[in-house]
Formats: sequence, structure tokens, C-alpha cells
Amino acid sequence: MKTAAITTFAAGLLAATALSGGAFAQSGPIKIGVVTPLSGTYTPIGQQVRWGLELAAREINAAGGIAGRQVNLLFEDEEANPSVAVQKAEKLFQVEKVDFLTGTVNSGSTLAVAQLAERNAKLAATTVSFADSITTDKCSPNMFRVNARAEQQSVALAAWLAKEKPKAKVYYLGPDYEMGRSTVAAFKSSAEKTGSATGGEVFAPLDSKDYTQYFGQIRATRPQVLYTSVAGNDTVRLLTQLQDFGLLTGLTVVGASGTVTSQNITAIGAAAEGFATGVGYSPQIDSPANKTFVAAFRAANKTDPDLYGADSYGLLFAYKAAVEKTGSTETDKVREALRGLSWQTPQGTKTIRAGDHQAMQPMYVVRVTKGKFDIIDNVSSENAIGPDACTRF
Repeated sequence: MKTAAITTFAAGLLAATALSGGAFAQSGPIKIGVVTPLSGTYTPIGQQVRWGLELAAREINAAGGIAGRQVNLLFEDEEANPSVAVQKAEKLFQVEKVDFLTGTVNSGSTLAVAQLAERNAKLAATTVSFADSITTDKCSPNMFRVNARAEQQSVALAAWLAKEKPKAKVYYLGPDYEMGRSTVAAFKSSAEKTGSATGGEVFAPLDSKDYTQYFGQIRATRPQVLYTSVAGNDTVRLLTQLQDFGLLTGLTVVGASGTVTSQNITAIGAAAEGFATGVGYSPQIDSPANKTFVAAFRAANKTDPDLYGADSYGLLFAYKAAVEKTGSTETDKVREALRGLSWQTPQGTKTIRAGDHQAMQPMYVVRVTKGKFDIIDNVSSENAIGPDACTRF
């Protein structure tokens, strides 16, 4: 769908990153590869990634592109599978000769693509993956993350939980791969520091159809709180099965920011009521910039943006700022321009920390009330970010 006019917010971003004249503007379109789930359990996440990138690309192109060059998005389906993601990313790097790559959702995919980007001397960024390792012990000089990592989410959520349910017993249920284990570990650490007790944990295979096999352990533990980081269609199955078996009565369910989103909340229905999470974005952020973005996103896609749509939208403006600052799409030059970059997004100002390539941003706690998310708490970017633990660069 063609956007009728550039929004005031987008126009401000575009003006702030403008570059005058030069031969660089005559060198053809900038190709951005997008490897994201377009099928499988994480399809709703991939859809938001696509919508966010497409909206940003339309607005940028309508205003003259990046340094006069149009943006061309090339999509490939990663199926939330690291091996598939590597194959598709290799195709985009080697055959399509993309200038930049994004879209990976599965944290294992992001880690694998980071290594591939290094081998191809190209840059990549994730707008979705939560695993702390991506910008800590497994950081890559060629990978950036513009979304909030697990620790940032956990700090905000644990601080709220300590006030809402002091010294609660928490049971953990995560998906059995890098993101699931990382998010559980991050929240467990934050929750225990603020006084919560751990009742147990279990990790279910990705795309599980039956979560009832874990319900006996949950009943036996008698937790006051269940933390989960399943996502996409897995969340629909987990929460509706918990409701069907009567486990939601008296149980507070909290989780990672991708667990309940605008893409799956309708399918979850009443089982989502009361769910709380720490997030880097909410459509309810009360600022002119976010209101303008939400209106444009709704007009284009007939639904609200979630954190994946907003972070994907913002990424293209960061890339635009970096390319126009340096006057080049060369890897080394763009990398240096992105390191330490501050730019405006629907969430407000973000800054990419130079030491680990992790975006710093304000964090919010949101809770589902009558099928909608309400912002109920917040934490500053400085208090949520955590230490720089990357030692590779």
C-alpha cells in the first residue's frame, strides 16, 4: 500500500540525516537483505518486521532515498531455523550483493548470521533477538542490535514484580534454544536480586503443540508467578492450555516482551488478561512522534505496531544516518558511523553503545487489561542497560 504522504515524524528524521549532492547519489539502489520468518510459528513476528521495514523504506524513498539512492528490500524466509537463515543470508550476500542485512528473529539465527557477516565483510543488525550473548560473550564487530536485550527487559519487569508481589515464588517455562535459556537466566537473576524465589524451570521444544505435560510440575511447585518466553503461535497454545486446565486462577503470568504482542493477543483472548512484560516499545507511548508512527502503521497494515515493527522501522533510519554521515556504504565506514550513533525513533532517542553494539533505550512495563496493553511502570535507559560485557572489539 502506498503511503499518501511522509509523516511529520518521518520528515523530521529524514531532514536530520540529509546529505547534500555528490556522485554517491548516482550509484544505484541500496540493497538491504531481510532474512526473517515468513512461515512457521514465528510468522507473526516476521510479519511485523516486514511491515516496519516496508513503512520506513516507503517514507525514505518518497523523500529521496538514502543520499539520493532508493532503498530496495529483498526478503527471504528464515523459518526461525539457524541453518536456513545462514543459507538465505549467504544467498543475499553472495548472489544479490546486498549492502546490509537484517530481519533475523531466532537468536541462534542472529548468532550464526553474525559469523557469516564477518566472513563476507558485511554488516547486519537484529531488531528482534533477545539473547544477551549476541552483544555480550558472543558479540560480533559486524552485528548490531537496535532492540532491547533480555537483561534490559528483565531489569524493568523484575523491579515492577518486586513491588507488585514481593518475594514471590516464580516458575520458569522457556523455549529450548538460545533465546529461551537466555531470557529465563536474565529474568531469574534480576528477580532473585529483588527478592523472588525460584520454584523450578523447564524448557519446551520450539513449536510445541502440547504444554500440558509440564503442568504437573507447575501444580506441584505452587508458584505465585509463571515466567515464560515462548513467542508467536507457541504463546497462543501455552496460555490457552493453561486456561483450559484452570492453572491461571491465582497465577500471575509475566514474560519476555515478545510473548504476547499485537499479533497474537487476539488469538490468545481472555487467557492473556493480566500478562505483564518489560518492553522497549508500546503503541501507548504518549509522544507526538509515536502517535504519528502508530497512525501511519495502522493506515498501512490495519493493525497496531508491536516492538518488532517499531524497532524494524527505526533501524532503517539509523542505517540512513550512518550511510549519509560517512558518504559510503562500505562496511568499515558504516560500522564506525553506527558505533555511538544517537537517532530518533518512535520510542524516543536511542543510542548504540560503541563497546558492544547494543542500543540503549528507555524501558517500560506493560500489562494486558481488557485485551489492550497499558503502561504501568518505566526504567531509564541508563538503569536498564547493564554493563558492557563484550570483549571482542
